[in-house]
Amino acid sequence: MFSLFGVPVDAAYHLVAGFTGILTPVLGGLAAVAAIVAVTMAVRIILMPLSFRALRGQAVQARLAPQLLALRQRYGKQPDRLQREMSALYKREGTSMFAGFTPFLLQWPFLSVMYLLFRSPQVGGKANTLLSHDLFGVPLGTHWLSGAGPASAQGAVFAGVFVLLAGLCWLSTRLARLMTAQVPAPPGTKAAAGPGALVKALSYLTVVIAAFAPLAAGIYLLTSMGWSLAERRLFLRRRQAEAPVSKGRLTS
Repeated sequence: MFSLFGVPVDAAYHLVAGFTGILTPVLGGLAAVAAIVAVTMAVRIILMPLSFRALRGQAVQARLAPQLLALRQRYGKQPDRLQREMSALYKREGTSMFAGFTPFLLQWPFLSVMYLLFRSPQVGGKANTLLSHDLFGVPLGTHWLSGAGPASAQGAVFAGVFVLLAGLCWLSTRLARLMTAQVPAPPGTKAAAGPGALVKALSYLTVVIAAFAPLAAGIYLLTSMGWSLAERRLFLRRRQAEAPVSKGRLTS
């Protein structure tokens, strides 16, 4: 185990194992899965202020999209000048071009800890008892392509996780489009076209990650994506409530 993640993995182990012990009398074999979900939700609650700040940054970027397009058209042949003008615009608005990626980047340390936790036979010099738990008969430390393989009951469980993840990614992208459409374009400019290809690709990247991570990490991603979707929906509702009545409510 990498020494850099030794302490976080130990802490995560005791936290997940503790929740598992508490939930076992009620949930039986699903206690470890429920514990992963509970710990993931706790992590996302801690990150909520940063998540909403990132969503506000995405809304600002959508509003600035026409101005950024105009700058690219005007200074496209002057890269240094274009960079200065874009930086000045972001500075005036109190944001940056990377504001919308904060939650995604912050997930990597937690995902790495979850990955190592269910890939380590021992934690803190003792046997990792979490590896004995499963979801519908599939051990939480199992990979999609390991063991019986994709064409098996194990593969069906992983396929279910992938389908749910893809569905959440699609819903998240759709809500991003709604948030973009909610931002009025300045006079004389076109409205923002919606989330870019990079944002969409990063969203669906979670499905790829789940395909190469232990099942436990896939459950973490599934819970985290569901939480992100709920946050985005709540953010949109707040924006609708704050919008002038004359503009009407955004229909979903």
